Amino acid sequence: VQLVEGGGGLVQAGGFLRLSCAASGRSLGSHAMGWFRQAPGKAREFVSAIKWIGDVSKYADSVKGRFTMSRDNAKNTVYLQMNSLKPEDTAVYYCAADTGRGTLQINAASYDYWGQGTQVTVSS
Repeated sequence: VQLVEGGGGLVQAGGFLRLSCAASGRSLGSHAMGWFRQAPGKAREFVSAIKWIGDVSKYADSVKGRFTMSRDNAKNTVYLQMNSLKPEDTAVYYCAADTGRGTLQINAASYDYWGQGTQVTVSS
């Protein structure tokens, strides 16, 4: 499985960005996808997750109400719409694939495949 992120960049506080993550290599129809981020000097943290099937998603409290994760099953692509961005959202954002089953996971160790990351910088 290969995951390729895109859409990062520099934006002013209050602005928006839309990240994408295209998956290839094998069908991910029964799996879940997640977004994580890592700021300099900090641990990687959970942002959001979504199942490929069903209307099930989860968000970190810090982004709830501002970020929306969605998917396009036909394109094997997930998106992260980020609105009302804050300087503290600055980080490298990674998408990840969970090949397991069950509930959505917030622990990075539960994810099996990772993208290369895309930088998001929010200026104040």
